[in-house]
Amino acid sequence: MPREDYIVTIGLEVHCQIDTQSKMFCACRTGFGAEPNTNVCPVCLGLPGALPVLNKKAIEQTILAGLLFNCETPELSKWDRKNYFYPDMPKNYQISQFDLPLCDGGEVPLYPQNYPKETQGEILNPGKAVKLTRIHLEEDVAKSTHLANSSIIDYNRAGTPLMELVSDPDIDTPEEAFAYVKTVQQILIYGGISTADMEKGQLRCDVNVSLRPHGQEELGEKVELKNLNSTSAVRHSLHYEIARQTEELDADIAQIQSTRRWDDDMGVTQLMRTKEDAHDYRYFPDPDLLPVQSGIIRDRMRQFVTERPHEIAARFTGDMGLSDYDSAVLTADKNLAEYFEAATKSSKAPPKKTANWVINTLLAHLNENNLSPADCPVAPEKLAATVNLVEAGLVSNNQAKEVFEALWQTPEKDPAAIAKELGYEPADTGAIDVIIDEVIAANPDKVAEIQGGNEKLLNFLTGQVMKASQGKANPKLVTESLRGKLL
Repeated sequence: MPREDYIVTIGLEVHCQIDTQSKMFCACRTGFGAEPNTNVCPVCLGLPGALPVLNKKAIEQTILAGLLFNCETPELSKWDRKNYFYPDMPKNYQISQFDLPLCDGGEVPLYPQNYPKETQGEILNPGKAVKLTRIHLEEDVAKSTHLANSSIIDYNRAGTPLMELVSDPDIDTPEEAFAYVKTVQQILIYGGISTADMEKGQLRCDVNVSLRPHGQEELGEKVELKNLNSTSAVRHSLHYEIARQTEELDADIAQIQSTRRWDDDMGVTQLMRTKEDAHDYRYFPDPDLLPVQSGIIRDRMRQFVTERPHEIAARFTGDMGLSDYDSAVLTADKNLAEYFEAATKSSKAPPKKTANWVINTLLAHLNENNLSPADCPVAPEKLAATVNLVEAGLVSNNQAKEVFEALWQTPEKDPAAIAKELGYEPADTGAIDVIIDEVIAANPDKVAEIQGGNEKLLNFLTGQVMKASQGKANPKLVTESLRGKLL
């Protein structure tokens, strides 16, 4: 049967390291890039007799994440041991949460700009929000590096606070899964929960996918794709796995609940093991940790809930008159949104004009120099000052772009001073007025047409004045002067 004859059901488990200075159950430092096996202690190495101590901030930040995703937080949460033998978990169990997690329910809105670019014009379910099952908190495992004949284990990562967002089987396509991961990442960054850098392993996910024929209510056997570390890997692995399962189901090959890995170089999934069920992990309450009165923490953390990207975008559109596209571009990066807001506070131009400068000029320079908005050398107040020169009629838009080019190289300078250095200071109005009169006298036919109603020819005369003044006149003021003299 073709792919369209099957219903695809996808669920994601997104694992995100929380930004804390110490690990989940000990005082060892967290972070990326330290020498291997240097940030370790008896607790995170699982040595006998070492006892865990809860990280308060990790619990608070997880509950804050739940508030951002509209989750419910129970009055009481507890800790459980998830038992399994893997070399990257030295205790042979992981301290996690089973039946009483910190957050229940919730949802993740799929932002249109977070779909793959080539599919944004044909989103199947615009406005969709994916339902969450839960968000729970646990400890991360060590990092394994597999060589040809051996493996290396770095326990620096072991014990890092790890938040897991588990979705319902509510995702229909690889493109929705792609948008889901990017939106989760974006909201967590906006909320100050995590930097969520996938390249550093701070955010990664497991994908569950199953197929069933139309008309069958029961879900097909679930296949889990493990440890995907990029949004493109999520999308491409799902496309491959859907095609693989379709082919095998067409050949009457029954699917088995299993775990597979994605080989990004080969573009295929490979079987790792048959999948355990929850009872195989032999969950039981951790005897070393008391339950947490999470309801009290939830009430305290409500004051720290920030605006989410879609709320800021709605404010940009509703209060500032920006288009949906402009708002989406400006809120795609938290630092860019903050830059724009800071610039509008100093700008005398309408927010739309300031937004155009940020999107068309500033972003172009950032992209050309491979910089993020957080690393922008030009302060938002300096960009606003450049826009103000245009708004005041002191320079033209093209002249202001040259001012910005110089400002990019010397961001400590004042835009008005740069304009003066470039010869764009207000010209001698008397001299410009003489040039205007000369241009009028030299073009009687154009003047007659303008006075006959063809006002578009004012642009022609303005161009002649600009040429005669060697570009030093302000085109806006020239056009207004021409209009006053001829109409």
